[in-house]
Amino acid sequence: MLTIGVLGLQGAVREHIRSIEACGAAGKVIKWPEELKEIDGLILPGGESTTMRRLIDTYQFMKPLQEFAASGKPVFGTCAGLIILAKNIAGTNDAHLGVLDVTVERNSFGRQVDSFEADLTVKGLEGPFTGVFIRAPHILEAGADVEVLSEHNGRIVAAKQGNLLGCSFHPELTDDHRMTKLFVEMVEKHKREAVV
Repeated sequence: MLTIGVLGLQGAVREHIRSIEACGAAGKVIKWPEELKEIDGLILPGGESTTMRRLIDTYQFMKPLQEFAASGKPVFGTCAGLIILAKNIAGTNDAHLGVLDVTVERNSFGRQVDSFEADLTVKGLEGPFTGVFIRAPHILEAGADVEVLSEHNGRIVAAKQGNLLGCSFHPELTDDHRMTKLFVEMVEKHKREAVV
């Protein structure tokens, strides 16, 4: 059985675990860098990216997370997790992991009170997917190797680059587990290919 970790420093951890398990994989909360060795894929949950970065530094996750992504194991960043993955963050020179070749803008859909849901067309998913946007970022620019998976009102809200998947919204906050399933399938594919 696949084991997919959720970085358990801050954010919607339980909800992601529930979604992973609904997709038939085992979920594991990751609280220490050495636990990354025990998983096949990793979700960086939504939350607050500045707080998450402080905790990543405090618990010495930065290099292990970068190495995990570089190893080819899939990583999925949702909302703040997308910001953590991004190579560039608009308005600052201080990227976090810097592994996904995108430039993101924080809070680009407004503040907490401006949160909303929207039906999205997501490449690879049949029918609309309801995205929950809470102080969500969006992707301003995507590198040449980045596949845009979804847009909302002309803004990129989901993208994939190799083993990296990112979205602006919170797929774990609905009972529709198809975005998580898309990630689980990436993990399955990677694990299959790693064995060959």
